[in-house]
Amino acid sequence: MADDASLLKTALYDFHLEMGAKMVPFAGHSMPIQYADSIMEATKHCRSAASLFDVSHMLGSSIRGKDAVAFTESLVVGDIKALKNGTGTLSLVTNEHGGIIDDTVVTKVTDEDIYIVLNGACSAKDQAHINAHLAEAKAKGMDVEFIVHSDRSLLAFQGPKAVDVLQPLCPGLDLDKLYFGMFTEATVDGKPVWLTRTGYTGEDGFEISLLKTDTVALAKKLLENPAARLCGLGARDSLRLEAGLCLYGNDLNDSIGPIEAGLTWTIGKSRRDACDFVGGDVIKKQLADGVDRRRVGLKVGKGAPARGGSKILDVDGAEVGEVTSGGFSPVLGENIAMGYVKKSLAKAGTELQVETRGRKSTAVTAKMPFVTCHYHRPSA
Repeated sequence: MADDASLLKTALYDFHLEMGAKMVPFAGHSMPIQYADSIMEATKHCRSAASLFDVSHMLGSSIRGKDAVAFTESLVVGDIKALKNGTGTLSLVTNEHGGIIDDTVVTKVTDEDIYIVLNGACSAKDQAHINAHLAEAKAKGMDVEFIVHSDRSLLAFQGPKAVDVLQPLCPGLDLDKLYFGMFTEATVDGKPVWLTRTGYTGEDGFEISLLKTDTVALAKKLLENPAARLCGLGARDSLRLEAGLCLYGNDLNDSIGPIEAGLTWTIGKSRRDACDFVGGDVIKKQLADGVDRRRVGLKVGKGAPARGGSKILDVDGAEVGEVTSGGFSPVLGENIAMGYVKKSLAKAGTELQVETRGRKSTAVTAKMPFVTCHYHRPSA
């Protein structure tokens, strides 16, 4: 465990302590894992009301310049050129072996301004990777810059009532018309913010990038509404697992590719012929030939929940894969997990077993998300 003195602190650190948070080391930061309520209670609250998360450990950054789109597309698998201004998408940064360096939300603010949020735990390697390719791009005469927003915080405000709490604080902005994946520069309670309709809980919600100096005041303002509560990383992990969303370092790493991870959809259709991004030659071959393993959801029998590293066995007891994330679902009231198995066993409904600390439990592959997700999209 990192020495407390070496951990970075977000702008809300003192506020977290005042609010009774239990702090833990996470991605090089001291972060709240939970507050007075249990992780189960906090998970259910986010699914029914509004929860405020400090996610300032994540790396907010921008790629800017006349060649911003072209440079971004050299690094990620998505079709960034096709995005309308003010919209974004989940994408993947890949290495030369076709493995995933990081998963990221890429937003095309304008043709010359790409806003990218990267995982905090990957910050050092992401910056090294981007800067190495940036040097090559500049040597070729490309007009592009990479900027890290070290003066900003990032809040996630999630849940079905988040929009009701936020709307009165955004005069002149109709949040009903800000659909999932959309971005706008806005004023919230008089403070300039970058507002994105996104999140990692499976619920409707927003990510709010703002100056560190404004963060405590806005957090307090949002929490004045009785529907809103602070929420820690413990419940955030339960929420993203229920929503079938990957956690980098658990479900994704630099030896896992997009196709086996079930993230083929992130590869822009217009880019699949050329695959002109880092590792594209490997991924193009996998698109044509297939892969040997697949990420699957699992519903696990009673007993201790499966955890990352638990073995996945077939019905005869042969090892066929590994759990990468697992836990008890507060909403479903049962144990759930995700992991990788042989492709032949990936079909939903396949009976398997999970072995955790020498004890076996029944398991069955299940479609993800495990719960119904609620993203704000235009009416049909």
